[in-house]
Amino acid sequence: MRKFKSFLAGCGLVLLLVVGLVIWARLPLAAVGALLLALALWLLLTRRGRQTLSVTGVGISTLGQRIGASSVIVIGIAGVVGVLVAMLAMGDGFQATLQQTGSNDTAIVLRGGSSAELNSVLDRDSVNVITQAPGVARGANGAPVASAELSVVANLPKKSDPGVDANVQIRGVGDEAWALRPNIHIIQGRRFKPGLRELVVGQGALRQFAGLGVGKQLRLAGQPWTVVGVFASGDSHDSELWGDMQTVAAAYRRGSSAQSVTVRLTSPQAFDTFKAALSADPRLKVDVSTTREYYNKQSEGLTKVIRVVGITVGAIMAIGAIFGALNTMFAAVAARAREIATLRAIGFRGVPVVVSVLLETMLLALLGGVLGGGITWLIFNGYTASTLGANFSQVVFQFRVSPQLLWTGLKWAMAIGFVGGLFPAVRAARLPVTTALREL
Repeated sequence: MRKFKSFLAGCGLVLLLVVGLVIWARLPLAAVGALLLALALWLLLTRRGRQTLSVTGVGISTLGQRIGASSVIVIGIAGVVGVLVAMLAMGDGFQATLQQTGSNDTAIVLRGGSSAELNSVLDRDSVNVITQAPGVARGANGAPVASAELSVVANLPKKSDPGVDANVQIRGVGDEAWALRPNIHIIQGRRFKPGLRELVVGQGALRQFAGLGVGKQLRLAGQPWTVVGVFASGDSHDSELWGDMQTVAAAYRRGSSAQSVTVRLTSPQAFDTFKAALSADPRLKVDVSTTREYYNKQSEGLTKVIRVVGITVGAIMAIGAIFGALNTMFAAVAARAREIATLRAIGFRGVPVVVSVLLETMLLALLGGVLGGGITWLIFNGYTASTLGANFSQVVFQFRVSPQLLWTGLKWAMAIGFVGGLFPAVRAARLPVTTALREL
Protein backbone atom coordinates (compact mmCIF):
# COMPACT_ATOMS: atom_id res chain seq x y z
CA MET A 1 0.00 0.00 0.00
CA ARG A 2 2.84 2.36 0.86
CA LYS A 3 4.51 1.66 -2.50
CA PHE A 4 1.24 2.32 -4.32
CA LYS A 5 0.84 5.66 -2.55
CA SER A 6 4.43 6.56 -3.42
CA PHE A 7 3.72 5.66 -7.04
CA LEU A 8 0.61 7.86 -7.14
CA ALA A 9 2.53 10.70 -5.51
CA GLY A 10 5.25 10.35 -8.14
CA CYS A 11 2.70 10.37 -10.98
CA GLY A 12 1.06 13.45 -9.51
CA LEU A 13 4.41 15.19 -9.26
CA VAL A 14 5.22 14.41 -12.91
CA LEU A 15 1.78 15.65 -14.02
CA LEU A 16 2.19 18.89 -12.10
CA LEU A 17 5.66 19.24 -13.59
CA VAL A 18 4.37 18.88 -17.16
CA VAL A 19 1.56 21.38 -16.56
CA GLY A 20 3.99 23.78 -14.93
CA LEU A 21 6.41 23.58 -17.88
CA VAL A 22 3.61 24.27 -20.38
CA ILE A 23 2.53 27.31 -18.39
CA TRP A 24 6.14 28.46 -18.00
CA ALA A 25 6.74 28.28 -21.75
CA ARG A 26 3.81 30.65 -22.34
CA LEU A 27 4.55 33.15 -19.58
CA PRO A 28 5.37 36.67 -20.80
CA LEU A 29 8.29 38.61 -19.37
CA ALA A 30 6.03 40.68 -17.10
CA ALA A 31 4.55 37.55 -15.50
CA VAL A 32 8.00 36.09 -14.90
CA GLY A 33 9.04 39.37 -13.29
CA ALA A 34 6.01 39.21 -11.01
CA LEU A 35 6.90 35.65 -9.98
CA LEU A 36 10.48 36.66 -9.19
CA LEU A 37 9.22 39.61 -7.13
CA ALA A 38 6.88 37.32 -5.18
CA LEU A 39 9.74 34.88 -4.56
CA ALA A 40 12.02 37.68 -3.37
CA LEU A 41 9.35 38.97 -0.96
CA TRP A 42 8.77 35.46 0.38
CA LEU A 43 12.50 34.94 0.92
CA LEU A 44 12.94 38.25 2.71
CA LEU A 45 9.73 38.63 4.71
CA THR A 46 8.81 35.13 5.90
CA ARG A 47 10.48 32.84 8.41
CA ARG A 48 10.67 29.91 6.02
CA GLY A 49 11.95 32.23 3.33
CA ARG A 50 14.82 33.37 5.54
CA GLN A 51 15.54 29.75 6.41
CA THR A 52 15.66 29.03 2.67
CA LEU A 53 18.18 31.82 2.14
CA SER A 54 20.36 30.41 4.91
CA VAL A 55 20.32 26.88 3.47
CA THR A 56 20.89 28.19 -0.06
CA GLY A 57 23.84 30.26 1.12
CA VAL A 58 25.45 27.18 2.63
CA GLY A 59 24.93 25.21 -0.59
CA ILE A 60 26.31 27.96 -2.80
CA SER A 61 29.35 28.36 -0.57
CA THR A 62 30.29 24.72 -1.30
CA LEU A 63 30.07 25.06 -5.10
CA GLY A 64 33.81 25.67 -5.25
CA GLN A 65 34.35 22.23 -3.74
CA ARG A 66 32.08 20.73 -6.41
CA ILE A 67 33.36 22.72 -9.36
CA GLY A 68 33.68 19.70 -11.65
CA ALA A 69 30.17 18.39 -11.03
CA SER A 70 28.65 21.90 -11.15
CA SER A 71 30.32 22.62 -14.48
CA VAL A 72 28.49 19.63 -15.96
CA ILE A 73 25.20 21.47 -15.42
CA VAL A 74 26.51 24.81 -16.66
CA ILE A 75 28.19 23.48 -19.81
CA GLY A 76 25.35 21.09 -20.65
CA ILE A 77 22.71 23.79 -20.42
CA ALA A 78 24.94 26.28 -22.26
CA GLY A 79 25.12 23.80 -25.14
CA VAL A 80 21.34 23.38 -25.22
CA VAL A 81 20.70 27.12 -25.20
CA GLY A 82 23.43 27.79 -27.76
CA VAL A 83 22.12 25.27 -30.29
CA LEU A 84 18.49 26.26 -29.77
CA VAL A 85 19.10 30.00 -30.10
CA ALA A 86 21.37 29.53 -33.14
CA MET A 87 18.77 27.46 -34.99
CA LEU A 88 15.94 29.85 -34.16
CA ALA A 89 18.15 32.81 -35.14
CA MET A 90 18.68 31.20 -38.54
CA GLY A 91 14.93 30.82 -39.06
CA ASP A 92 14.21 34.36 -37.89
CA GLY A 93 16.94 35.79 -40.10
CA PHE A 94 15.65 34.01 -43.19
CA GLN A 95 12.07 35.02 -42.44
CA ALA A 96 13.03 38.65 -41.77
CA THR A 97 14.94 38.88 -45.07
CA LEU A 98 11.90 37.78 -47.07
CA GLN A 99 9.44 39.77 -44.98
CA GLN A 100 11.44 42.93 -45.65
CA THR A 101 10.94 42.33 -49.37
CA GLY A 102 7.95 44.00 -50.97
CA SER A 103 5.29 46.37 -49.70
CA ASN A 104 1.53 46.74 -49.43
CA ASP A 105 1.31 49.27 -52.26
CA THR A 106 2.85 46.94 -54.86
CA ALA A 107 1.27 43.76 -56.20
CA ILE A 108 2.63 40.73 -58.00
CA VAL A 109 0.64 38.67 -60.50
CA LEU A 110 1.43 35.05 -61.34
CA ARG A 111 -0.29 32.40 -63.42
CA GLY A 112 -3.11 30.77 -61.49
CA GLY A 113 -1.95 27.90 -59.27
CA SER A 114 1.73 28.94 -59.31
CA SER A 115 3.49 28.76 -55.95
CA ALA A 116 6.45 30.87 -57.09
CA GLU A 117 7.71 32.86 -60.07
CA LEU A 118 9.69 29.89 -61.38
CA ASN A 119 6.44 27.94 -61.94
CA SER A 120 4.58 30.78 -63.65
CA VAL A 121 4.19 31.77 -67.31
CA LEU A 122 2.26 34.79 -68.61
CA ASP A 123 1.89 35.54 -72.33
CA ARG A 124 2.24 39.04 -73.78
CA ASP A 125 -1.52 39.60 -74.07
CA SER A 126 -2.01 38.74 -70.39
CA VAL A 127 0.80 41.12 -69.44
CA ASN A 128 -0.88 43.96 -71.36
CA VAL A 129 -4.25 43.30 -69.70
CA ILE A 130 -2.65 43.23 -66.23
CA THR A 131 -0.74 46.49 -66.65
CA GLN A 132 -3.88 48.31 -67.83
CA ALA A 133 -6.08 47.13 -64.95
CA PRO A 134 -7.75 49.66 -62.63
CA GLY A 135 -5.77 50.52 -59.52
CA VAL A 136 -2.37 50.56 -61.26
CA ALA A 137 -0.45 53.79 -60.67
CA ARG A 138 0.88 55.75 -63.64
CA GLY A 139 4.12 57.63 -63.98
CA ALA A 140 4.76 61.19 -65.12
CA ASN A 141 4.62 60.04 -68.76
CA GLY A 142 1.20 58.47 -68.26
CA ALA A 143 2.50 54.91 -68.61
CA PRO A 144 1.57 52.32 -65.97
CA VAL A 145 4.25 51.71 -63.31
CA ALA A 146 4.53 47.98 -64.01
CA SER A 147 7.35 45.56 -64.72
CA ALA A 148 6.98 42.25 -66.55
CA GLU A 149 9.80 40.05 -65.28
CA LEU A 150 11.54 36.74 -65.87
CA SER A 151 13.19 34.61 -63.21
CA VAL A 152 15.69 31.94 -64.22
CA VAL A 153 18.23 29.93 -62.26
CA ALA A 154 21.91 29.48 -63.12
CA ASN A 155 24.81 27.69 -61.46
CA LEU A 156 27.78 29.70 -60.23
CA PRO A 157 30.77 28.68 -58.08
CA LYS A 158 30.59 29.58 -54.39
CA LYS A 159 33.37 31.52 -52.69
CA SER A 160 33.17 29.43 -49.52
CA ASP A 161 33.46 26.09 -51.38
CA PRO A 162 35.79 26.39 -54.39
CA GLY A 163 34.73 24.02 -57.13
CA VAL A 164 31.19 23.68 -55.75
CA ASP A 165 28.37 25.34 -57.69
CA ALA A 166 25.09 26.64 -56.27
CA ASN A 167 21.93 28.11 -57.74
CA VAL A 168 21.60 31.85 -58.20
CA GLN A 169 18.49 33.68 -59.40
CA ILE A 170 18.75 35.86 -62.49
CA ARG A 171 15.92 38.35 -62.82
CA GLY A 172 15.11 39.92 -66.18
CA VAL A 173 13.56 43.35 -65.62
CA GLY A 174 12.66 46.53 -67.46
CA ASP A 175 13.28 50.18 -66.63
CA GLU A 176 10.17 50.36 -64.42
CA ALA A 177 11.65 47.78 -62.02
CA TRP A 178 13.81 50.48 -60.45
CA ALA A 179 10.83 52.77 -59.88
CA LEU A 180 8.87 49.88 -58.35
CA ARG A 181 11.65 49.20 -55.84
CA PRO A 182 13.03 52.54 -54.67
CA ASN A 183 15.00 50.83 -51.89
CA ILE A 184 17.35 49.34 -54.49
CA HIS A 185 20.31 51.52 -55.37
CA ILE A 186 23.61 51.03 -57.16
CA ILE A 187 26.60 51.03 -54.81
CA GLN A 188 29.29 50.17 -57.38
CA GLY A 189 29.45 50.69 -61.13
CA ARG A 190 26.27 51.48 -63.06
CA ARG A 191 22.97 49.99 -64.23
CA PHE A 192 22.85 47.60 -67.17
CA LYS A 193 21.95 48.98 -70.59
CA PRO A 194 18.89 47.59 -72.42
CA GLY A 195 19.71 45.23 -75.26
CA LEU A 196 23.18 44.36 -73.95
CA ARG A 197 24.34 41.25 -72.12
CA GLU A 198 25.09 43.15 -68.92
CA LEU A 199 24.28 42.35 -65.32
CA VAL A 200 24.08 44.10 -61.99
CA VAL A 201 24.50 41.86 -58.95
CA GLY A 202 23.10 42.09 -55.43
CA GLN A 203 25.61 42.62 -52.66
CA GLY A 204 24.55 39.33 -51.03
CA ALA A 205 25.23 37.40 -54.24
CA LEU A 206 28.58 39.19 -54.56
CA ARG A 207 29.58 37.90 -51.10
CA GLN A 208 28.48 34.34 -51.83
CA PHE A 209 29.57 33.68 -55.40
CA ALA A 210 32.92 33.94 -57.15
CA GLY A 211 33.56 36.01 -60.26
CA LEU A 212 30.83 38.65 -59.76
CA GLY A 213 33.00 41.73 -59.26
CA VAL A 214 32.41 44.77 -61.46
CA GLY A 215 34.10 44.24 -64.83
CA LYS A 216 34.10 40.44 -64.53
CA GLN A 217 32.68 38.23 -67.26
CA LEU A 218 30.71 35.01 -66.81
CA ARG A 219 28.97 32.60 -69.14
CA LEU A 220 25.23 32.17 -68.85
CA ALA A 221 23.19 30.10 -71.32
CA GLY A 222 26.39 29.64 -73.32
CA GLN A 223 26.88 33.40 -73.80
CA PRO A 224 29.31 35.89 -72.23
CA TRP A 225 27.81 38.43 -69.80
CA THR A 226 29.57 41.36 -68.18
CA VAL A 227 29.00 42.52 -64.60
CA VAL A 228 28.66 46.32 -64.71
CA GLY A 229 27.34 47.15 -61.25
CA VAL A 230 26.49 46.08 -57.72
CA PHE A 231 23.25 47.03 -55.98
CA ALA A 232 21.98 46.95 -52.40
CA SER A 233 18.38 46.38 -51.39
CA GLY A 234 18.43 45.09 -47.80
CA ASP A 235 16.03 42.26 -48.69
CA SER A 236 15.92 39.04 -50.71
CA HIS A 237 16.77 40.88 -53.96
CA ASP A 238 20.32 41.19 -52.58
CA SER A 239 20.71 37.52 -53.59
CA GLU A 240 19.82 38.10 -57.25
CA LEU A 241 21.47 39.08 -60.54
CA TRP A 242 19.53 41.55 -62.68
CA GLY A 243 19.65 41.96 -66.45
CA ASP A 244 17.56 43.38 -69.28
CA MET A 245 14.27 41.50 -69.63
CA GLN A 246 14.40 41.08 -73.41
CA THR A 247 18.06 40.05 -73.40
CA VAL A 248 17.50 37.43 -70.67
CA ALA A 249 14.43 36.13 -72.54
CA ALA A 250 16.41 35.77 -75.77
CA ALA A 251 19.33 34.02 -74.03
CA TYR A 252 17.06 31.51 -72.30
CA ARG A 253 14.64 31.17 -75.24
CA ARG A 254 11.59 32.43 -73.41
CA GLY A 255 10.13 34.30 -76.38
CA SER A 256 7.84 37.19 -75.44
CA SER A 257 6.46 35.59 -72.27
CA ALA A 258 7.00 36.74 -68.71
CA GLN A 259 6.76 34.87 -65.43
CA SER A 260 5.38 37.62 -63.25
CA VAL A 261 4.11 41.17 -63.44
CA THR A 262 4.80 43.55 -60.56
CA VAL A 263 2.79 46.78 -60.42
CA ARG A 264 2.65 49.82 -58.20
CA LEU A 265 -0.87 50.56 -56.93
CA THR A 266 -2.35 53.98 -56.54
CA SER A 267 -2.65 53.16 -52.82
CA PRO A 268 -2.69 50.07 -50.60
CA GLN A 269 -6.50 50.34 -50.56
CA ALA A 270 -6.53 49.93 -54.38
CA PHE A 271 -5.36 46.33 -54.10
CA ASP A 272 -8.88 44.93 -53.72
CA THR A 273 -10.04 46.80 -56.83
CA PHE A 274 -7.03 45.61 -58.81
CA LYS A 275 -7.45 41.98 -57.72
CA ALA A 276 -11.20 41.99 -58.35
CA ALA A 277 -10.73 43.35 -61.87
CA LEU A 278 -8.23 40.63 -62.79
CA SER A 279 -10.28 37.88 -61.18
CA ALA A 280 -13.38 38.94 -63.13
CA ASP A 281 -11.58 39.11 -66.49
CA PRO A 282 -12.37 35.91 -68.49
CA ARG A 283 -9.11 36.26 -70.44
CA LEU A 284 -7.03 35.70 -67.34
CA LYS A 285 -6.41 32.94 -64.84
CA VAL A 286 -4.02 34.49 -62.37
CA ASP A 287 -3.12 34.69 -58.68
CA VAL A 288 -2.76 38.19 -57.25
CA SER A 289 -1.16 39.21 -53.97
CA THR A 290 0.71 42.14 -52.53
CA THR A 291 4.46 41.71 -52.82
CA ARG A 292 4.74 41.70 -49.02
CA GLU A 293 2.22 38.88 -48.74
CA TYR A 294 3.91 36.94 -51.54
CA TYR A 295 7.37 37.01 -49.97
CA ASN A 296 5.95 36.28 -46.51
CA LYS A 297 4.45 33.07 -47.92
CA GLN A 298 7.79 32.15 -49.48
CA SER A 299 9.40 32.16 -46.02
CA GLU A 300 6.76 30.21 -44.12
CA GLY A 301 7.65 26.66 -45.13
CA LEU A 302 11.40 26.77 -44.56
CA THR A 303 11.05 28.84 -41.39
CA LYS A 304 8.73 26.21 -39.89
CA VAL A 305 11.15 23.44 -40.82
CA ILE A 306 14.08 25.26 -39.23
CA ARG A 307 12.07 25.92 -36.06
CA VAL A 308 10.90 22.31 -35.79
CA VAL A 309 14.44 21.01 -36.31
CA GLY A 310 15.85 23.51 -33.82
CA ILE A 311 13.30 22.72 -31.12
CA THR A 312 13.66 18.96 -31.71
CA VAL A 313 17.46 19.05 -31.45
CA GLY A 314 17.21 21.37 -28.45
CA ALA A 315 14.72 19.04 -26.73
CA ILE A 316 16.97 16.02 -27.25
CA MET A 317 19.95 17.91 -25.85
CA ALA A 318 17.77 19.23 -23.01
CA ILE A 319 16.95 15.66 -21.94
CA GLY A 320 20.67 14.94 -21.73
CA ALA A 321 21.23 18.14 -19.75
CA ILE A 322 18.40 17.22 -17.35
CA PHE A 323 19.98 13.83 -16.64
CA GLY A 324 23.29 15.55 -16.06
CA ALA A 325 21.66 17.94 -13.61
CA LEU A 326 19.83 15.08 -11.89
CA ASN A 327 23.04 13.08 -11.41
CA THR A 328 24.92 16.13 -10.16
CA MET A 329 22.25 17.26 -7.71
CA PHE A 330 21.51 13.75 -6.43
CA ALA A 331 25.24 13.43 -5.70
CA ALA A 332 25.24 16.85 -4.03
CA VAL A 333 22.27 15.92 -1.85
CA ALA A 334 23.91 12.63 -0.90
CA ALA A 335 27.14 14.42 0.02
CA ARG A 336 25.22 16.93 2.14
CA ALA A 337 22.93 14.35 3.76
CA ARG A 338 24.33 14.88 7.24
CA GLU A 339 24.24 18.65 6.86
CA ILE A 340 20.60 18.57 5.70
CA ALA A 341 19.66 16.14 8.49
CA THR A 342 21.26 18.45 11.08
CA LEU A 343 19.29 21.41 9.72
CA ARG A 344 16.10 19.36 9.88
CA ALA A 345 16.89 18.28 13.44
CA ILE A 346 17.28 21.87 14.68
CA GLY A 347 13.94 22.96 13.26
CA PHE A 348 14.28 23.59 9.52
CA ARG A 349 11.20 22.30 7.69
CA GLY A 350 11.05 20.50 4.33
CA VAL A 351 10.01 23.53 2.23
CA PRO A 352 13.23 25.53 2.83
CA VAL A 353 15.29 22.45 1.95
CA VAL A 354 13.36 21.83 -1.30
CA VAL A 355 13.46 25.45 -2.40
CA SER A 356 17.15 25.84 -1.54
CA VAL A 357 18.16 22.86 -3.71
CA LEU A 358 15.97 24.19 -6.53
CA LEU A 359 17.48 27.66 -6.22
CA GLU A 360 21.00 26.25 -6.34
CA THR A 361 20.25 24.20 -9.47
CA MET A 362 18.44 27.03 -11.21
CA LEU A 363 21.29 29.42 -10.42
CA LEU A 364 23.67 27.06 -12.21
CA ALA A 365 21.13 26.73 -15.02
CA LEU A 366 20.84 30.51 -15.32
CA LEU A 367 24.63 30.76 -15.55
CA GLY A 368 24.60 28.13 -18.31
CA GLY A 369 21.81 29.94 -20.16
CA VAL A 370 23.63 33.26 -20.03
CA LEU A 371 26.86 31.59 -21.17
CA GLY A 372 25.19 29.76 -24.08
CA GLY A 373 23.17 32.79 -25.18
CA GLY A 374 26.16 35.12 -24.93
CA ILE A 375 28.43 32.86 -26.99
CA THR A 376 25.71 32.42 -29.63
CA TRP A 377 25.17 36.18 -29.83
CA LEU A 378 28.90 36.83 -30.23
CA ILE A 379 29.35 34.19 -32.94
CA PHE A 380 26.10 34.19 -34.88
CA ASN A 381 24.42 37.58 -34.57
CA GLY A 382 24.79 39.11 -38.04
CA TYR A 383 26.44 35.96 -39.43
CA THR A 384 25.78 35.72 -43.18
CA ALA A 385 24.52 32.44 -44.63
CA SER A 386 22.47 31.27 -47.58
CA THR A 387 19.89 28.63 -48.27
CA LEU A 388 17.54 27.58 -51.03
CA GLY A 389 14.45 29.76 -51.43
CA ALA A 390 11.14 28.99 -53.09
CA ASN A 391 12.66 29.57 -56.55
CA PHE A 392 15.34 26.92 -55.84
CA SER A 393 18.01 29.62 -55.76
CA GLN A 394 20.25 30.74 -52.94
CA VAL A 395 18.79 33.40 -50.64
CA VAL A 396 21.43 35.24 -48.66
CA PHE A 397 20.39 36.25 -45.15
CA GLN A 398 21.84 37.06 -41.75
CA PHE A 399 21.25 35.26 -38.46
CA ARG A 400 19.24 37.41 -36.04
CA VAL A 401 19.92 36.73 -32.36
CA SER A 402 17.20 38.96 -30.95
CA PRO A 403 16.49 39.70 -27.28
CA GLN A 404 13.33 37.63 -27.63
CA LEU A 405 15.35 34.58 -28.70
CA LEU A 406 17.81 35.08 -25.85
CA TRP A 407 14.88 35.26 -23.45
CA THR A 408 13.52 32.02 -24.93
CA GLY A 409 16.89 30.39 -24.35
CA LEU A 410 16.96 31.56 -20.72
CA LYS A 411 13.46 30.16 -20.16
CA TRP A 412 14.62 26.80 -21.50
CA ALA A 413 17.66 26.94 -19.21
CA MET A 414 15.53 27.68 -16.15
CA ALA A 415 13.09 24.92 -17.07
CA ILE A 416 15.94 22.41 -17.39
CA GLY A 417 17.34 23.56 -14.05
CA PHE A 418 13.94 23.23 -12.38
CA VAL A 419 13.37 19.69 -13.67
CA GLY A 420 16.94 18.67 -12.87
CA GLY A 421 16.71 20.00 -9.33
CA LEU A 422 13.13 19.07 -8.39
CA PHE A 423 13.53 15.35 -7.73
CA PRO A 424 16.82 15.70 -5.81
CA ALA A 425 15.17 18.49 -3.81
CA VAL A 426 12.18 16.30 -2.95
CA ARG A 427 14.54 13.47 -1.96
CA ALA A 428 16.45 15.86 0.31
CA ALA A 429 13.23 16.96 2.01
CA ARG A 430 12.10 13.34 2.51
CA LEU A 431 15.47 12.19 3.84
CA PRO A 432 14.79 10.59 7.26
CA VAL A 433 16.63 12.60 9.92
CA THR A 434 17.55 9.57 12.02
CA THR A 435 18.95 7.66 9.06
CA ALA A 436 21.13 10.55 7.96
CA LEU A 437 22.35 11.32 11.45
CA ARG A 438 23.52 7.70 11.90
CA GLU A 439 26.14 8.47 9.18
CA LEU A 440 27.82 11.03 11.49
